[in-house]
Formats: sequence, structure tokens, C-alpha cells
Amino acid sequence: MTPESHAPTSTDDDLRPGPPPGCPAHGLGPGGLHRLHEAEDLGALYEQLREQHGPVAPVLLHDDVPMWIVLGHAENLHMVRSPSHYCRDSRIWTPLREGLVKPDHPLMPHIAWQPIASHAEGDEHKRLRGAVMGAVSTIDFRSLRRYINRSTQVIVNRFCEAGEADLVSQFTEHLPMAVMCEILGMPEEYNDRLVEAARDALKGTETAIASHSYVMDALSRLTAARRAQPEEDLASYLITHPARLSDDEVREHLRLVLFAAYEATTNLLSNVLLTVLIDPRFRAQLNGGQMTVPEAVEQSLWNEPPFSTVFAYFAKQETELGGQRIRRGDGLLFAPLPANVDPRVRPDLKASMQGNRSHLAFGGGPHECPGQDIGRSIADVGVDALLMRLPDVELDCDEEELRWTASIASRHLVELPVQFAPKPPQDVQEVPNHKPVAAQRSDWQIGIAQPQAAPAAAQPQPVAAQPQPDPVQPQPVPVLPQPVPGQPAVAEPARRKGVWQRFLSWWRGY
Repeated sequence: MTPESHAPTSTDDDLRPGPPPGCPAHGLGPGGLHRLHEAEDLGALYEQLREQHGPVAPVLLHDDVPMWIVLGHAENLHMVRSPSHYCRDSRIWTPLREGLVKPDHPLMPHIAWQPIASHAEGDEHKRLRGAVMGAVSTIDFRSLRRYINRSTQVIVNRFCEAGEADLVSQFTEHLPMAVMCEILGMPEEYNDRLVEAARDALKGTETAIASHSYVMDALSRLTAARRAQPEEDLASYLITHPARLSDDEVREHLRLVLFAAYEATTNLLSNVLLTVLIDPRFRAQLNGGQMTVPEAVEQSLWNEPPFSTVFAYFAKQETELGGQRIRRGDGLLFAPLPANVDPRVRPDLKASMQGNRSHLAFGGGPHECPGQDIGRSIADVGVDALLMRLPDVELDCDEEELRWTASIASRHLVELPVQFAPKPPQDVQEVPNHKPVAAQRSDWQIGIAQPQAAPAAAQPQPVAAQPQPDPVQPQPVPVLPQPVPGQPAVAEPARRKGVWQRFLSWWRGY
């Protein structure tokens, strides 16, 4: 991206009022480049940019800061897998060094360099990421799936009797936070206030700074507590890792894990549930066993990745990408959303991507998301358990009435209203189910005389005394062995589950 093509001009044209919204020229900045933050439909804009510029296109951010957006699937992969050419250290970003990016720039919280693994390089990256990956590797995913099941039960119990709910505000915004608090080691901090603070901090509202401080206070308390007394949780493993992270490094990485996993998984849960609700064929496949919940999640990761773009990568030297000349210090947006619909890898967007995990929803290369298996587990188990509890759940509005909030970084469902037959609360320790317990089988077995129902009591009738015949000896009837006093009773062996039932029990963590 050449500075000349984006240099602010001082002509009289700049003093004229801009075009009104809806005008074809609306959203254009210096050099005729598109301002991403002014686009009403980013998906359509990405396709327009692909047609005009190819897989790598020049765009503008807030304050007309120049940036490249990488639209091609292969080009995105090449960028994230080439640490010798591209890094995530914004301190080499030319607009920042030249003062074009002010400290109060709306995207500064995403771009500003921080002493965390996702911004580090070389040995420092190995040290910090090694600690994060080491802590994540200690997670027992079978126990985690059980906890996700129990958390789903608790959350669904809050609204199952009402027969209606908003699955965004009442489910998808709560389940990831409950699970992440457990993983990090602060389950007692999970409540509605923490959920609201996390959502507000990510939205960049006027109260975002106060909300961010609320979350950081909770993480600071956790770090101090685990430094004094380590336990079996992710925070403790970060503290005790041989990398010897400082309290500030521990706290910043806990913040990164919490916010990234929470935001991504909340969006993923909402997107998967919406797909199940609005596509009858998809839901029929799901219920019929032709497509499992994990496969449904992967399909959603292709169509609607949790993050549309990721801020940002920076060129360490002059190079070429997608036919464009990239200068040292240029910034590039990693863009999973347009990359996942690249015509070169998905010529038919309606075709099923079942079994294909080559999407870019979790990034790639040295900075690939270390917690992607956590997000997948929350989505897999959470959606499965919800549909088990509420099998008749239906969308309670027309699809066209659904509202979204979109930004350069991601797209969120505002609400997902549903209705269903009211259900009673369920014991959180039970496996999620929607069927009543079947009647237990009697003790009768083949070869034993079936017990006859006792005849209805008849009214006694006076009869003349008759001589009684000799009693007839009854025929011997086989009976079940009776327990011997003082010895434990022998229980009938339970029928062994089939291979498929055993696999499902293992997968769901029951």
C-alpha cells in the first residue's frame, strides 16, 4: 500500500459536504477507497472489492487510516504462516509511527501492542505461548463436557417453564461465561453482572472502560489468590509454568483467553442455533442422525465465523501478496469471513462442507487460536443438550425480523426469540432428556409362570356345607432364588450398551 495513494489532500474538494447516505459515492475516502466502518453491508462490499482488486484490496479505517484487507483463502493462509514476512507487532505500523493513528482511535484497543503471546515474536512468543498451551493442555475435556452439560441444565431451568425465551440474552451469552469462569478458576465470579460487563466492554460503548475495569478486577483477584494458593485450574497452571510469568502477564493472558473465547463462542452458539431453527432440512438431518452437532458447528464456522476480521498483521519487509505490492510497515487485516467464501475454494456456497475443517475461523500459523477445542466443546455439548431439553423449540418471529449488529470485527445476533412447550426444571446432575422414564420391566422371565391378576373380590354367598376333598398337591413352579439372610443379594446383570450408545456417552461426557 503506497503512502502516495492515501496521502490526505488539501484541495477545495475536501471542504465540500460529503455525499448523502445511499449515494453510490457514500463510504468513499481519499483515492476513492472504501471506508470499512461506513459500509452498510460488509459482505457485499467484500465481494465488490474482490471483483475490483482481487484477493487483496486497499481500504480505509476510521480517520481514513490506510489498510489492506486480505480476501483470498490462500492469501490469508500464506500471511499467517509466514512469520518472516508478517508479524502482529503494531509498533512497526507506518501510520502509527507517522502519527496518523491517534491514541483515542476507535480500533486502538484491538491494534495497540501488548506484552501477550498474540503480539510477541521469536523466543518471547515461544515463552508466552508455551505457557498458554501448557495450561490449556491440562484441561480434562471429558470433565469439561460434564460441566457444560450441568451449566446448560442450570441455564435452561431458568426459562424452561415459561415456554418462551430469547436464546441470545438468556442462553448463548451466559453458557460460555459460566464455562470460562470454571476453566479459569473463578466460578464464584460468574453472574449476570460479569456477563453484562464482558458484552459491554467488547461493544466499545461509553461505559466500556468501566466494564473492562470490572472484569480486570475479577481477574486481578484471581491472580493474587492463585499466586498465594495454586489449585487445579488454568490460572494456577499459568502461574506455576516454568515460563515464570509475572502477575501482569498472567492477568493479561487471562483477559485475552476470557474475552476471545467468550466473544467467539457466544457468536458461534447463536449462529448454530439460528441455522437449526430456520432451515427445516438441516434440523431434520440433525434429528435423523445424518449430521451430528459437531458437523453442524463446522458448517456454521464456514458460513458465519465468529470473527469477520482480526486486527491485524504488519509487513516486516517489502513483499508481494495477491498481486499487490506490500511495503514495509503496511497493515493487513486477516479476514476469515470473505476468505471462507472465496470462489476458488467454494464455487458453490450451497454445497455442504461436511467433514471439511479447512476454514479460517480459528486463524492459523504461529498465532492460531489455542482455545478452539474449548469453543467447539461448548458449542457441541451446549447445542446438543439444549435441543434434548427443548426438542420442539421454534423461532418465534419471521426470519426477516431478526436484527443484527455488525462491525468490522464481527456480526452479532441481537436476539433470537423462540417458543416451545413449557417443561419442568430438571435435576442438573441428570443427563439432559425430554422423555419420561419408561416403566420398569417386571421380574418375569421366560420359563416362569406369569403372575395372574387377582380376581375382583366377590360378595360372599351363603352356601350349604359340603364335604372338603383331599387337598391336591400343587405342581412345582420354578421361582427366582431368594436372598439368604446375612448374604448380599445378587442383582440381575444390567444389559450392556451397544457400541454407538457407548460412543455417545463418552463423547457427551455422561
